[in-house]
Amino acid sequence: MGKAGWVRIIPFAVFMLFIGLQQILEWTVVKGWLELSPQQMLYLYPLKTVLVIGLLLFFWRGYTELKFADFKNMTHTVGSILLGLLVFVLWINMDWGIATFGENKGFDPFLIADTGTRNIMIFSRLFGAALVVPIMEELFWRSFMLRYIITADFSSVRIGTYTLTSFVICAVLFGLEHNLLLAGIMAGASYSLLLYWTKSIYQCILAHAVTNLVLGIYVLQTGFWQFW
Repeated sequence: MGKAGWVRIIPFAVFMLFIGLQQILEWTVVKGWLELSPQQMLYLYPLKTVLVIGLLLFFWRGYTELKFADFKNMTHTVGSILLGLLVFVLWINMDWGIATFGENKGFDPFLIADTGTRNIMIFSRLFGAALVVPIMEELFWRSFMLRYIITADFSSVRIGTYTLTSFVICAVLFGLEHNLLLAGIMAGASYSLLLYWTKSIYQCILAHAVTNLVLGIYVLQTGFWQFW
């Protein structure tokens, strides 16, 4: 697999390790072994966002599939934006109990009393969800995993190469990464289909970013923190 694989795996792995760390800390609090308030736990998100940004910037030269010129194709760009909006609409309407995986308490910034600190946390959450997460996840899922399932020498597979096996496995694994299992599978499948059409990781990042940004705005407006 080599360096080409690791530069796409490491930022994602660090992000997931922080999710695991949060679950461990919450468990130790429940057991009474550690004293941490819900407010203190909220600081894990900006910390992992900063670390993942640093890793992405450090490895940036290795992401040769990211071509800004892809946005010049307005048909693809508009299509990516519309798909991002569609995934958002489907996401908030697929929160059925039977379709969930585990429990998601969500992110409620109003647990923070200080207004300035709260606003910083909201900004970091929006920034992380709408920019950092789409880049990190699309590099891992659509650039690396979708091709690695086809062959371990994933760099030899052209971006946007379709096989039924890689499409299904990647969509299911993407779903398992999220609390809303079926919504996650839907989103993973949607972004992969977009990749097959556009042959562009940047277009997938754009669609993913639109979904997450609009979802963040929706959550802040409605108070449905479970979607965050």
